[in-house]
Amino acid sequence: MKVFLKNAALLLIILLYTTISFSQKSQIAKANKEFDKYSYIDAREIYLKVIEDGYTSAEIYERLGDTYYFNSEYKNASKWYSKLVAEFPDEVKTEYYYRASQSLKSVGSYKKSDTMMILYSERGGDELIAENFKNNPNYLESITDEARDFQINKVTVNSAFSDFGPSFYLNKVVFASNSKESEGVKTLSWNGLPYLDLYEADMDENGNLSNVTLLNGDVNTKYNESSSAFTKDGKTLYFTRNNYFEGKKGRDKNKTIRLKLYKATKSGDTFWGNIEELPFNGKEFSVAHPTLSTDEKRLYFSSDMEGTLGQSDIWYVDVLENNAYGTPVNLGTEINTEARETFPFISDKNKLYFSTDGRAGLGGLDVYVASLNDQGGVTGKITNLGEPANSSSDDFGFIINEEKRIGYVSSNRGGDKGSVEDDIYLINERCVITVSGLVTDIKTGSLIPGAEVLLLDTNNKLVSSMAVGSNARYNFTTDCETVYTLRGIKAEYEPTEKRITTPTETGSIDVPLKLNPLDCPPNDLGCRLTLLPIYFDFDRFNIRKDASIELAKILAAMREYKELIIHIESHTDARGDDLYNEILSEKRAQSTLNWLVDQGIDRSRLSAKGYGEKQHVNGCSNGVKCTEEEHQLNRRSMFIIQN
Repeated sequence: MKVFLKNAALLLIILLYTTISFSQKSQIAKANKEFDKYSYIDAREIYLKVIEDGYTSAEIYERLGDTYYFNSEYKNASKWYSKLVAEFPDEVKTEYYYRASQSLKSVGSYKKSDTMMILYSERGGDELIAENFKNNPNYLESITDEARDFQINKVTVNSAFSDFGPSFYLNKVVFASNSKESEGVKTLSWNGLPYLDLYEADMDENGNLSNVTLLNGDVNTKYNESSSAFTKDGKTLYFTRNNYFEGKKGRDKNKTIRLKLYKATKSGDTFWGNIEELPFNGKEFSVAHPTLSTDEKRLYFSSDMEGTLGQSDIWYVDVLENNAYGTPVNLGTEINTEARETFPFISDKNKLYFSTDGRAGLGGLDVYVASLNDQGGVTGKITNLGEPANSSSDDFGFIINEEKRIGYVSSNRGGDKGSVEDDIYLINERCVITVSGLVTDIKTGSLIPGAEVLLLDTNNKLVSSMAVGSNARYNFTTDCETVYTLRGIKAEYEPTEKRITTPTETGSIDVPLKLNPLDCPPNDLGCRLTLLPIYFDFDRFNIRKDASIELAKILAAMREYKELIIHIESHTDARGDDLYNEILSEKRAQSTLNWLVDQGIDRSRLSAKGYGEKQHVNGCSNGVKCTEEEHQLNRRSMFIIQN
């Protein structure tokens, strides 16, 4: 009979070709003259020198702040982002309020950080919450990947015999045990142990059990009582017992005493009486292991009654008024198999936990979980809890308070004697989320092996990092209900960043990271320095104020790197005579060159040429009607690094 009880972006880098820091890059480049002489230009130093020369813009503050932010140097990042917000409030991009907030928080400026987050929210910022990803179909890998992060320890109230099948009862736990204190001290013939009775134990806030006593009242008899379920008000008890009622034993046609479900109600504070047999029991089959739905309108149980698919299935009945019950309903093939499904438990979050040996698991009975909808049907994937909740032995009678993340499981993993060694284990769950995703090129969709992915907490402190392999997939284990930042970094790509808020329940989410390539020709200094075009007014060749800010970047680069030799190209739009445009563009090229010379750059390091309207960047050629903005795109200067 006892057998049935279980049977039943570190940096925004310009000219970056490796992921090492700017200082390391510069040192290597200066020590090795054969190294690509363009790759060691340090954007940070250039931007700082531009600012020293008195030239500022929102773009410069953004870029300078980024060089610190993506290197986790948040003190300096907060300085430049704060200047960005203060000096260019109308030009701040939404994501920079978030970066400013994170940088300020990391240095303890919480009020200022909160202000930035308010601005971020007001300007349309949002949290990207990714959906759960599909796990590897290989079941062993899937079990490992989806395993709940439990800490598991034997409770101190286990007896020297079998203890199992816990249930929550107010601030107590009730469980079955064949301790020698059992009622009548009657023994089982097959193992010499006493029959099972129900015991109660006090439960503290950490789940520890103490003060074990027999359940008071008429529930326990000289035969077996085991697994139980209580209503939330603690006044009604459903429990399992041998076919023994009012002093009479019942046997099936093979003379076997089966199991049945009974109901008891509480009189006073502790006494359980008014025992009733439930009407859907039968002497030719067993009904055991009750659990109630969250609204207490359904009673679930395990049985091998007619209609069972295997050795035992999970069933339910509707709990009706006037002490009546509906017709038993089999949960069907979504849950049940041709083997054993037993020990159901429904949590407050409407999750069905049950044990079975009919699915690919770790051995013996394993505990699985499935979500239920409002109608009691199964939704989503049925998941093995994995180790340590499950083992190669029998694991069953799982219950959990998901809000407190405290629960219990029964198992005979303590030895090789089977159910004789059933013990109850306390479970403390750490809610964890597996965050993973692919790192790809945003334009081509191709994988980016070797990219580095960083996981940072809400204070921008590094939690973990990894370089992705040939499959370009990263993987981190995180806490539930927590905000993190993911950063993807790779040479020749702009760093990218995604903020995630992990779900409230253990699981997995997929967060792809798409990096934008730096599509710069190797000798285009303006592109490498994210230089905005040097535009000229129509029919003019004087340096505009906005152009002087951009030229300051070229000036700083040439001051920092004395070996740089620059060729300046100037272009016009298609309006006007072709020859005139060649003359105008030559004047613009020379005007640009002279501006740099006036700032102290040796003329021998510069050359300039006007190309007129011969090299348009769009289709605005002679005779084509274009807007002023389209024409302006062709009035530009470019800066080409000479070998």
